[in-house]
Amino acid sequence: MASGEEPDGDGIIYEFIRIGGSVKVTAVDPVTYIEVSIVGSPLVSDAELMRLARRKLDYVLAKRGRPRAR
Repeated sequence: MASGEEPDGDGIIYEFIRIGGSVKVTAVDPVTYIEVSIVGSPLVSDAELMRLARRKLDYVLAKRGRPRAR
């Protein structure tokens, strides 16, 4: 996905933006509106980039005392 938004099964919204030779992936928690971003290679699958962004979002939510229910 070059750019746009895609929700996952848990309601997290992902935005993919291609910037030069990289892809910026932003993950937003729809309950808290907390968002995180990662930058990855466009050669990596969207699923893997989403997994990494989700992992970072889970970390930030847990650090703020708001872990997501799985």
